[in-house]
Amino acid sequence: MLGLQMATDPRWVRIVEKNIAEILIDHAYCEQKAASNAISLIVTYPQYPDLVEAMTAICQEEMAHFQMVHDKLKERGLQLGFERKDPYVNDLAQFLKQGKRNSNPAGVFVNKMLFAAMIEARSCERFKILSEEINDVDLRRFYRDLMESEARHYTTFLGFARKYGQGVDVDAAWKDFLAFEASLMESYGKKETMHG
Repeated sequence: MLGLQMATDPRWVRIVEKNIAEILIDHAYCEQKAASNAISLIVTYPQYPDLVEAMTAICQEEMAHFQMVHDKLKERGLQLGFERKDPYVNDLAQFLKQGKRNSNPAGVFVNKMLFAAMIEARSCERFKILSEEINDVDLRRFYRDLMESEARHYTTFLGFARKYGQGVDVDAAWKDFLAFEASLMESYGKKETMHG
């Protein structure tokens, strides 16, 4: 359903289990960044009322998820800590900046939507792995619930790319982006971070 062309290395969940604090801290900041991105899209594209409404809902949901992850940290006697860099997200952004679509507003819009959709898709895939493979039963349930909302967000962003990306072949752009992300994943899945 997600269209991802390379699955996460199955050994990733064993890496995560060695440092639950790290994955939870990283996850919390991923939720906060997703909320910030939704706010940014509202500010940039106020002319699309349906997008504003959808991004408002996503922002609220992502911040609720942030609170849930923060609560999970506190339950375990852990602290939030400082934000981590996310090289995966940076690599995705760099790829999109190099494309021809950045020369017109519709192309820039599509890139923003594809960027968000890809992050949601990979996060959803990672949440699914955690919900099925992690030995911590509490975290299995936790990630199962979160996985479903990430899948909804992914389809929301792709839907807006197709709706408002006039003159852009969104399906071809998404296919190219999926191919790039698959090549990128050869370097990831080796750290106890949500995308690392």
